[in-house]
Amino acid sequence: MSLLAEANGNEQVTQALLGEPLHVLEDAGHGWVRVRTTHDDYEGFARWNDLGEQGGETTLVTTLRGHLYAAPRVSAPILDVVSYGSRLSKLGGEPIVERGRSWWRVAYRGGEAYVGEGVFEQSVAVSGDLGFARRFLDVPYEWGGRSAWGLDCSGLTQLVFGLGNLPRDASQQEDFVPKVSEPRAGDLAFFAGHVGIMLSDRDMLHANATHMRVTIETFGEGEHGTRLAQSVRAFGRWDGRAYREAK
Repeated sequence: MSLLAEANGNEQVTQALLGEPLHVLEDAGHGWVRVRTTHDDYEGFARWNDLGEQGGETTLVTTLRGHLYAAPRVSAPILDVVSYGSRLSKLGGEPIVERGRSWWRVAYRGGEAYVGEGVFEQSVAVSGDLGFARRFLDVPYEWGGRSAWGLDCSGLTQLVFGLGNLPRDASQQEDFVPKVSEPRAGDLAFFAGHVGIMLSDRDMLHANATHMRVTIETFGEGEHGTRLAQSVRAFGRWDGRAYREAK
């Protein structure tokens, strides 16, 4: 769900993944509400109709992408998408088996939907896991995006380092993460309004609007790599602190 800079606006500032809790701050009128995300205290405006109640326990979606279906079969209409970090409330104690496929019935918008069991089957990534980070390679760039369907630079780093471990924006992450003089794999590289993840002392993974997707650049190689090497202003090493706990 998109969170916008203004009520009735069109600039997305961040996203709330399906099932993520939000604090409702105020009714902004005309069907809009000002909300705050619980994992990083980021504020934006959403439509009242897009909000829902997620009662009971939820299960983390651990695959990169998935779909919610209207019925437990692959030919059923798709109701919505989920991605790594979404949370779903399972209905019923056992999955439904259809032609050898297992489906979970889950709560969705006051009703129900069905999702393939595979969305829950991958192991949860360890914070800063570079193998996990590489799985986002070629995900499309999206301003304010923070899902495997579309990412901006700091949305990517937030997912890779664990929800709640880093603040939302690149400048906030630069202020939060302790700095180091020489980069190594797993460090963050900071630029003016941009952040990437170092895969080595020269290779960096980042969601960028130059290529409009998540790419790997080598500092000093090619036009873009040369610009990055010249414009990097700091490297940071996450020290295990959770953002909300450290505030």
